[in-house]
Amino acid sequence: MKQKLMGYLLLSLGLLTSFAASAQFAKPEDAIKYRKSVMTVMGTHFSRLGAMAQGKAPFEPKQVVENEAVVELTAKLAWSAFPEGSDKGETKAKAEVWKEPAKFKEAQDKFLAETLKLNAAAKSGKLEDLKTAAAAVGGTCKNCHDNFKDK
Repeated sequence: MKQKLMGYLLLSLGLLTSFAASAQFAKPEDAIKYRKSVMTVMGTHFSRLGAMAQGKAPFEPKQVVENEAVVELTAKLAWSAFPEGSDKGETKAKAEVWKEPAKFKEAQDKFLAETLKLNAAAKSGKLEDLKTAAAAVGGTCKNCHDNFKDK
């Protein structure tokens, strides 16, 4: 049952991925709401991986693969939700997102590259691989938050 639910979730998110590149938001608030939602889902699943990597939760290879799949997919969805004009409203995104788009894109690319390594680590079934990959992904998260998100 749990695998079936995860399958439906991934299918639904997969369908959203096809629209992400051309996502159109009627209002800036829609983009903000979307990116907050995506980041929340991503953060929840990455936290589960982090807990296992840090020994705060039992290491369960099957759960690693399932949570990593959600992280990888949501990592691809988030970036379309920073269109021009979505810097106003209830957002913690710094103006640098729009003032320094090349730097923001570079941070995104590093994050996406590390999530691909996280995928390989998840599939390996080895705790040490998860620890290394999760630390690298976490580092890219921190870098982006430090440079592009208000505290």
